[in-house]
Amino acid sequence: MLEVNNITMRFSSQLLFEDINLKLDASKRYGLIGANGSGKSTFMKILSGELEQTNGNISIQSGLKVGTLGQNQYAYEEFTLKDAVMYGNKRLYDAIKEKDNLYINGDFEDEKVNNRLADLEIICTEEDPTYEVDIHIEKILYALGFSVELHGELMSSLTSGDKFKILLAQVLYPKPDILFLDEPTNNLDLEAISWLEDQLKRHKGTMIVISHDRHFLNSVCTNILDVDFKKIREFVGNYDDWYIAANLITKQQELERGKKVKEKEELEAFVRRFSANASKAKQATSRQKRVDKIDIEDLQSSIRRNPSIIFKIKRDIGNEVLELTNISKSYNKVVLKNLFLKVEKGDKIALIGANGVGKTTLLNIIMSELKQDGGEVKWGATIESSYFPQNTTDLIDGDEQLVDWLQTYDENRDLDEIRKCLGRMLFSGEDQKKSIKNISGGEKHRMMLSKMMLQKGNFLLLDEPDNHLDLEAIIALGEGLFKFTGNVICVTHDRELIDAYANRIIEFKTNGSVVDFKGTYEEYKKQYGYLK
Repeated sequence: MLEVNNITMRFSSQLLFEDINLKLDASKRYGLIGANGSGKSTFMKILSGELEQTNGNISIQSGLKVGTLGQNQYAYEEFTLKDAVMYGNKRLYDAIKEKDNLYINGDFEDEKVNNRLADLEIICTEEDPTYEVDIHIEKILYALGFSVELHGELMSSLTSGDKFKILLAQVLYPKPDILFLDEPTNNLDLEAISWLEDQLKRHKGTMIVISHDRHFLNSVCTNILDVDFKKIREFVGNYDDWYIAANLITKQQELERGKKVKEKEELEAFVRRFSANASKAKQATSRQKRVDKIDIEDLQSSIRRNPSIIFKIKRDIGNEVLELTNISKSYNKVVLKNLFLKVEKGDKIALIGANGVGKTTLLNIIMSELKQDGGEVKWGATIESSYFPQNTTDLIDGDEQLVDWLQTYDENRDLDEIRKCLGRMLFSGEDQKKSIKNISGGEKHRMMLSKMMLQKGNFLLLDEPDNHLDLEAIIALGEGLFKFTGNVICVTHDRELIDAYANRIIEFKTNGSVVDFKGTYEEYKKQYGYLK
């Protein structure tokens, strides 16, 4: 369905990848993976025609519909939700709007008007033969959490997260033959992600998706495209299958290289020893020729790096940790009502629930970033908290270099310790000289985690820390939280991250009720079954 021929991409002197040749087939769902900065999104934009490659060409089978997940959440502010979704099929959208306008304002005695209406009716029949466009759109919107009474509201009334959901509905509605999705799970809660997985697994065309959600990739993908070593290699299977295969290939390469190095060293030693010996000269010459034929290629350097996320504590936790009593908070509607929560020593809580049910509000109240309408927050005397806010990318700003930014939080902190911490979070010596305002969203999240590691608090509160992190960093974060000896409350929609650390699950329901479950996420799923 889609062929990639000798694609090379450069940005000035930087080579992202070269001579890429792939054939992407129907009924296959490709997960496009790679470290941040490897060129995943660039390759996706080349495939979808948004970006021109340096060399090579893309060939798409004639007559196929192509759908690309939009990234501009503010492109449809004056559209209703329903119209924004329908716009995914622009031919049908334009025909319906023109037809409606003619029925209201057209002169039916004019033959041109009647002929045009007939043409528009043909278009509508071709694009929507069952005349069920309204039903299909309503089902998608409802599945993404938009009640029927909201379908006529303007896009401008939505939060940025909900606007992204509409963009997702827009690209899924027309059921394109080739589907390009860049981070489709962003801003989706667990139930919406589960719904999306079911939709994509039924997709009959070709799909290419970028995601940092390991569970999502395992659930959806039939093949993996790995962007690394300035190449793109295809693997059959999901993310876990790729992980096993890629590590096996690397080990085999290391073993092969080791054998060649050993053989070459032994031959060179023989040549050095006997080249001046007349009786051995012929053998030495022969072995020198063998040395010359041995091609020892250096193992290509992967751009993947695994950060080292280690949370230590300065102070042990006493028996009293955190108690919330009758916490209430309302905006235009009630978000939290008479909430009681007691955190015990050793609790590592995953706080889950649909978007807008009050998870971030609760963390902001706990951290005194927001005043509750009623109730009390009582911390234990031994608790030293450290907070990762949801708006981290907005908060981290300024002209300081990375080291200086971290030092502003503790002027007495040893400079060498700060540099080592940044190094563990993949900021090299030169990277540490960057201005804090010029780093990427993923780098800002790694900076906030660096700050938390240096603070050495014994109670960590994190609000969607995995946003903008690549898979390697998310895995490292899960390991860090699992090994942490203090308490944790973390808001996340990443199921693999929850699996990695949580021993208590608290779900905020849309009806205002709260489920408090002491156990792992897997145990929670078995009992409550509806989350996949």
